[in-house]
Amino acid sequence: MVAKDLISEVIPPLRTSDTGQAALNWMEIFRISHLPIVNNQDFLGLISDSDIYDMNQLSEPVGNHKLSAFNPFVNTDSHIFDVIGLAARMNLSVVPVLDKNNHYKGCVISAELINYMAGISGLASPGGIVVLEVLQHDYSLSQIAQIVESNNAKIISCYITSPTDSTTLEVTIKLNTMTITPVIRTFERYGYEVRSWLSEEDSLSDFYSDRFDNFIRFLDT
Repeated sequence: MVAKDLISEVIPPLRTSDTGQAALNWMEIFRISHLPIVNNQDFLGLISDSDIYDMNQLSEPVGNHKLSAFNPFVNTDSHIFDVIGLAARMNLSVVPVLDKNNHYKGCVISAELINYMAGISGLASPGGIVVLEVLQHDYSLSQIAQIVESNNAKIISCYITSPTDSTTLEVTIKLNTMTITPVIRTFERYGYEVRSWLSEEDSLSDFYSDRFDNFIRFLDT
């Protein structure tokens, strides 16, 4: 999935003639803290709510003030990982998207990225989750898959993170079944350290949120 497929249809670009109060109203409605400033098709930069409050004259157009607008953006064909990485590094609530001619095409709402990630990674599908900790030199996805499949289960999603300066990997696998006890026991029998697991559907939302936060921190390293 690329950036052009993630563009929100609801976030309006800010014009230099719009007042600071109007910008704050939009931010409150859409629960964001940044808005893109666009002149025709030209992207001038992002403005934050703190920038607007610093103006101290909310009834005046934002174009009447010298603002510390900055211009982070991704291209229309940037991968979703690039979008997530930029949002994480710069703590953005929206990510502007430009075409190859540097024309503004829209923006991606950072809060919605978790839904996109769940969709493309299989996290939205029912099934249990197992988190393993393995040494880097011992990691073998084929062996992990073999252990899972020996218990009549399948891996439908997998991602790996590693703390900075660590020799271990954290391997998170999503299975196609909620019956994961046999899988866990087999992992333990083969000497794997099972860090955590989840098979209760009513707890999946919190688990996904925690995994997503870890994933963003990984991309930000």
